[in-house]
Amino acid sequence: MSEDPAAGEFPLAPELCYLNHAAVAPWPRRAAAAVARFAEENAREGARHYPRWLETEQRLRQRLARLLNAASADDIALLKNTSEALSVVAHGLAWRAGDNVIISDEEFPSNRIVWESLAPLGVEVRRVNLHRGEPEAALLGAMDDRTRLLSVSSVQYASGLRLDLPALGRGCRERGVLFCVDAIQSLGALAADVAAWQADFVMADGHKWMLGPEGLAVFWCRPELREGLVLHQYGWHMVEHHDDFDRLDWRPAPTARRFECGSPNMLGIHALEASLSLLQEVGLDEVEARLLDRSRRLLEAIAAAPELELVSDPAPGRVAGIVTFRHRRLDPETLHRHLTAHGVVCARRGPGVRFSPHFYTPVEVLDRAVALAASA
Repeated sequence: MSEDPAAGEFPLAPELCYLNHAAVAPWPRRAAAAVARFAEENAREGARHYPRWLETEQRLRQRLARLLNAASADDIALLKNTSEALSVVAHGLAWRAGDNVIISDEEFPSNRIVWESLAPLGVEVRRVNLHRGEPEAALLGAMDDRTRLLSVSSVQYASGLRLDLPALGRGCRERGVLFCVDAIQSLGALAADVAAWQADFVMADGHKWMLGPEGLAVFWCRPELREGLVLHQYGWHMVEHHDDFDRLDWRPAPTARRFECGSPNMLGIHALEASLSLLQEVGLDEVEARLLDRSRRLLEAIAAAPELELVSDPAPGRVAGIVTFRHRRLDPETLHRHLTAHGVVCARRGPGVRFSPHFYTPVEVLDRAVALAASA
């Protein structure tokens, strides 16, 4: 059997149960090493080898294109975060008073506030409950002839509910509605396919399941919609001939670089490119299989503990990397403090506590964390 590419990549302190990838993930060794090399080179030689840095940037775009099953690296924009990408969409579309946007009532503020900011234009935001029957049917059923866009998280950050994106994409196509996917809680954890989703816009930060740094995100826009998004940020980097600094006539680049107004985050690029190299060496299908196995183990252990109660839906097809639960006697804040004091790195979210392992998380860590929760 060949060696696991992830072996030795996560030298976490042995006293920790790290179950917080849905917030901020630890970097693999290779990402830390890439940043150290970049910093040392910069300290010794400055930007002498900038063309080599650009090669790393292009490799990252190619890796992200493969991760999303995008047609080309030219379709990949590197932005600061998911919120910026959502804002590019929300304030790039031409709205009419009376239009509406559909979201769920569980969205992280990034995927709520940006749409609510359109209220001065007369755009209505409809928040749909996902737990009264089938969530996809509820989202599609909230649409009418003034619905312009559906924007959902692929996986809900608090409950961990995984949505059927291909079903939603088909429903949007049939109704002539644009489909926007905030994939921050699944990209790098679950196999992604913008074509199968029939998505129009997809965005995700790198610091969660992609195991990269904060401050760098991917934004994918269906190519035929790219030039239809009105730009509100301008600079040297987003123009077609961005290397010709003396050129006075300009126009936005025809590629997704048109959304990148200024200098790239080279430090983050080196880190994220290294992190994605690990995920792609393991293989995204294998990453997903291992992660879902760990999530199911958590779901089963929590369901079997009399003191604990599941919040997350354990049904097949609804499970991703987030498992949220509560204690039957303790409030979530007290339970979270207890777990944190005993080395469990997790989050207080929604009505409970959220565990979020990744594909490499040792099963002993899962068992220890559940035992600590049950004994609180």
